[in-house]
Amino acid sequence: MTTNPLDVICLDPSTPARRSVIWLHGLGADGHDFEPLVPELGLVDRLAVRFVFPHAPYRPITINGGYVMRGWYDIAAAEIDRKPDLAGILASAAAVTALLEQEIARGIPPERIVVAGFSQGGLIALEVGGRFREPLAGVIALSTYLADASAFPEARQELPVFIGHGRFDDIVPLRLGELSRDSLPGKGYRVTWRDYPMPHSVCAEEIADIAHWMEGVFGG
Repeated sequence: MTTNPLDVICLDPSTPARRSVIWLHGLGADGHDFEPLVPELGLVDRLAVRFVFPHAPYRPITINGGYVMRGWYDIAAAEIDRKPDLAGILASAAAVTALLEQEIARGIPPERIVVAGFSQGGLIALEVGGRFREPLAGVIALSTYLADASAFPEARQELPVFIGHGRFDDIVPLRLGELSRDSLPGKGYRVTWRDYPMPHSVCAEEIADIAHWMEGVFGG
């Protein structure tokens, strides 16, 4: 499959990078969305982590009246887990996988790479991490869901997955996050689940939990 390269924002540590995080934004945002979290995580220089924030391509979004915005795939219905845009998901997963290969070519081994994402970006992060040819350090899936829980692949090797979700999320209902939480362990994934008293967003407690989890999977 041929994919167009993604434009990215890249934040490098002050010393040569030894680890990488590829972080995917949600629908209608861009790569800058989670850039401000990097100082709060406190990992860039301490663990020599490079953060890569790609911009999703522009595409018409059916549920928004065909309005063109940045998105990793189309959404056709209010029940977001119905009629998944499999072609769009596969294309975005392939483009993000190309970024993974780029990080490996730059000298970062797969076991030192985390793929993270929020909402749409979290779905793509799960797809990429679950299907990559080698085990990664882990996957972070925030306020998101699986495109098809029943068809999600078995882990080639136990893969750490952090899932965070807001209890009051009215965009991606909590039940969809719970479905991911309940489906993945049986397929060989080591799931860390956290839910928070928030809507479709992130909060300070979640950021602290992510930092702690990343330090663990990176061997900090």
